[in-house]
Amino acid sequence: MLVREQIAVDVIVDARKEVLHAEETWKLLQTAEELIIAKGKKIVRLVTKEVGKEEVLAQVLGRSGTLRAPTLRVGSRFFVGWGEALFQEFCTGIQKE
Repeated sequence: MLVREQIAVDVIVDARKEVLHAEETWKLLQTAEELIIAKGKKIVRLVTKEVGKEEVLAQVLGRSGTLRAPTLRVGSRFFVGWGEALFQEFCTGIQKE
């Protein structure tokens, strides 16, 4: 979908090789203004400064205790998890940032 929408990706990291556990994930995500998380067909939006560490980690860590994939950083936003609806809704916004 990113290719089809002509969205450039600056960095690609293989989540199987570069695993981020809770503390590393928090260090990465605490600077985000907003987290947009796909959980199945549901989309969860969090303002990091309003919810705090425990809520962020509860939403973005998978069953293995590591950051869910894919995770995309676009400006001050992070998109976490895969959901067709998530990327359809936000692709236009990503292109403009």
